[in-house]
Amino acid sequence: MVVRSRDDPPGASGGGSGSRRTGDDEPGSQVSRAVDAIARRVRGAGPGEVPGRLCEVAVELLPVTGASVSLRGDGMPVQVSASSEHAAHLAQIQATLGDGPCQSAVEDRAAVLACDLTSGRDADRWPVFAQQATAAGTRAVYALPLGCEGVCVGTLDLYRDSPGGLTDRQLRVARLVAGVMTAALMSLPHGDEAGARDGEDWLSGLAAGHDEVCQAVGMIMAQLGLGADDALARLRGDAFAHGRTALEMARDVIAHRRRLEWE
Repeated sequence: MVVRSRDDPPGASGGGSGSRRTGDDEPGSQVSRAVDAIARRVRGAGPGEVPGRLCEVAVELLPVTGASVSLRGDGMPVQVSASSEHAAHLAQIQATLGDGPCQSAVEDRAAVLACDLTSGRDADRWPVFAQQATAAGTRAVYALPLGCEGVCVGTLDLYRDSPGGLTDRQLRVARLVAGVMTAALMSLPHGDEAGARDGEDWLSGLAAGHDEVCQAVGMIMAQLGLGADDALARLRGDAFAHGRTALEMARDVIAHRRRLEWE
């Protein structure tokens, strides 16, 4: 099932090892407890720690097994943080393919709930991503856009190891986390702000993986005489052909373990 509207659609709760009973009480009290849980988790955290903590609290509050956050970037998403290495890997799969629920959420500027990647409409919409995600043990992905006033700056992606949807109440909690995530990302220091170190990027070192991809793309541009877009496409294509992520292949290029040649 794909949700394109920003209005809360009718939800469907699902079973499986990732499920918890989170929708049996009044909506207001559930959201209030979610607010309290978020406040406790981020209290005392530095700006750069907040995205990771919000990913972790999303896993605690919702029937999901992992969460990651990525920003829109030139060419491919910029992964900022994740609740686990597994969640980070799933984000990298989408970034490598340039396809998946998070990409669709950015394009649609609306939540995309892929409730069953094993069969049906969701599997057909993103066939390669669905195959790779299910091979990695993920059966459902919920992608929520980050931003405001119709501008999408990235996505909060939630992963689940069993098919199923989110109830209306769970979707409200997910959107609450996404809203706080947007505010947290926008509050990170820019390089020209007072107190920021000279030349410090506004992501404060959170996007190290994206920096490695950019470095590898630059090396491929020099080696093959390609433009940036073509060099990134070669990196992605080579990664896909070898069953790797773009980040893994970029690290091989940087370490001179892999040199791309003219085809």
